[in-house]
Amino acid sequence: MAEFNLDCPLPQPADTIQMAHGGGGRIMRDLIESVLVPAFANPALEARGDAAVLDLDGCALAFTTDSFVVSPRSFPGGDIGELAVYGTVNDLACAGARPRFLSCALILEEGLALAELSRLVESMRRAAARCGVAIVTGDTKVVDRGKGDGVYINTAGIGLVPGGRRVGPREVRPGDAILVSGDLGRHGVAVLSVREGLAFESPVVSDCAPVHLLAEALWAAGIDLHCLRDPTRGGLGAVLNEIALDSQLSLELREPDIPVSEPVAAACELLGLDPLYVACEGRLVLFLPESQAEAALAALHRLPDGAGAACIGRVLRRGTAPVILRTSLGTERILDLPSGAQLPRIC
Repeated sequence: MAEFNLDCPLPQPADTIQMAHGGGGRIMRDLIESVLVPAFANPALEARGDAAVLDLDGCALAFTTDSFVVSPRSFPGGDIGELAVYGTVNDLACAGARPRFLSCALILEEGLALAELSRLVESMRRAAARCGVAIVTGDTKVVDRGKGDGVYINTAGIGLVPGGRRVGPREVRPGDAILVSGDLGRHGVAVLSVREGLAFESPVVSDCAPVHLLAEALWAAGIDLHCLRDPTRGGLGAVLNEIALDSQLSLELREPDIPVSEPVAAACELLGLDPLYVACEGRLVLFLPESQAEAALAALHRLPDGAGAACIGRVLRRGTAPVILRTSLGTERILDLPSGAQLPRIC
């Protein structure tokens, strides 16, 4: 087995990009806030969503883009092709949109087997069909051997936002309940197990899946959704810190109520990882009125991908820390933004 390495690259003050700039934590947020947001400042960007909601002649459109560089390209429960489709569909769903159209740009490394490319494209076709979206445009580029890690995929997506839907960190209110649609951390552990050649007693399969049907089921049930996010890079911990900072509120979590499967918990304990910071690729984090929490859980539990949904906390007025975790021992700890990168290239 190759040498096992769980580096956490924590960059020193420098004028170069480090791996942690893509890790979903504090350093990535600093990069976005100090370089990108000031350069591109506009009202749609200021909303800080995973997708921009645009008003075009009275029609609300959600628009998003994402790039996928996961290594290895195939993992238990999916591959980079499915990930590219579901990841973009999920970002649209978290903007309150019904996904409609995707683009696909492929950056291919010289020497990539055509058979593998065909398998990945077929995965994208099946995933798009499952989501009811069409891949309508794209681009292909080829880079020199050794300079592209096989294949990178960029996808952009467009969806329609029905009238009356407004979601985002600024819609979160004190007293809101915080829900998750299922158990956490499976995607990151599944990718890591293949990358490092680890064999766990109970195999961990990625949760790679679309979440738009979960969101639509909640809208159909009359749930007043305030904010939706999919906890990808940086996991639940990073997403909740982003929402707390952008909403200027504090979040209180109950550790015993946070669903983490036994195999993921055991793998994280073995590897020294916190499952609350490990990526998911088929989960929703939801903010909604506490009075509607039980109805929301009932609607989620009726769908296979929402069977493990749970209420994990609540929103408070601004306190001493953005996110507080009440542990199983009755103590409290601050759930902060991660500073380094736990698991590079998980999406």
